[in-house]
Formats: sequence, C-alpha cells, structure tokens
Amino acid sequence: MAEWFMAVDAQTRLYKIPQSVLVVIHTPALDVLLIRRTDSGTWQSVTGSKDFEAEDWAATAVREVHEETGINAAHPHCQLHDWGLENVYEIYPAWRHRYHPEVSHNTERLFGLEVPAIQPVQLHALEHTEYVWMPWQEAADHCFSPSNAEAILMLPRWKA
Repeated sequence: MAEWFMAVDAQTRLYKIPQSVLVVIHTPALDVLLIRRTDSGTWQSVTGSKDFEAEDWAATAVREVHEETGINAAHPHCQLHDWGLENVYEIYPAWRHRYHPEVSHNTERLFGLEVPAIQPVQLHALEHTEYVWMPWQEAADHCFSPSNAEAILMLPRWKA
C-alpha cells in the first residue's frame, strides 16, 4: 500500500484514495435520483472514494449509497449492477488538496442501482442539501460532471 493511503488512526487517512464509485440510482421506469452537493451546489449521482485500498468496488458502492441517501443497496428489492466500466479523470484543482500531492487523477467505477420505485431519501447533511427524482434524459442534463451525465445516458442500454 502506498504510504499516503496509510491510516493515521482507525478513522483518519492522510489523503483520499484516488479510486471512487459513481452509482446511478434509478427506478424501473428510469427515473434517476440526483443529489445537490453542499460545497458547490451542483447536482450529481452518488459518488465516493474507497475507505481503504483493498475495499471491494461493490462494497464501496453499497456503503456510499447508504451514507449519502440512507438506501440499503444490498436489500433484496434493490439490484446493484457493476457496469464493469471505469472513468479515469483529472481531479479538479478545487479538490486536489484532498489527495497526495503526487496524485492528479482518479479512477471511478460505474454502477447502476435499481430501486423498486421513487422514494424519499435521507441525505447526509454535511454533503448534500436536497434531492430530486427525474426522468433519465432530464437528469443527465442537470449533472455537473460530464462522466455522470454520460453514465445516466447509458441507462437504457443496461435495462435492455
């Protein structure tokens, strides 16, 4: 393990691990959940970094969905799908301080999470201010991140 990922104690890392998930939460009718970030005010799907380098991608997705929305992605009525796709992108300068100085890019693994129906969610108040469910094409138009919008636009392909 690279030294900049080593834990200072059980709760704290020196830097974020540059491996994250993007989870597009949707209904069978392809209504998509978007959440608004507290720091930038932009809309996005659930995202989040691994807690430790060896953490399984799916475990990261389940944890992040629960932390950010309160949804239990492991519930039998939910279907989490690893799309087997990864985006590698340059970390925005505003967030670069969260990573080791030698880290400039993040690898993001894509997942879809089908929930049975539109439902209320419980946001993590420090991370998000509000949520909205909307049709997939409209949701893609609202996303700040081009990779998030692209992932949402792929939804019909994964449903077929």
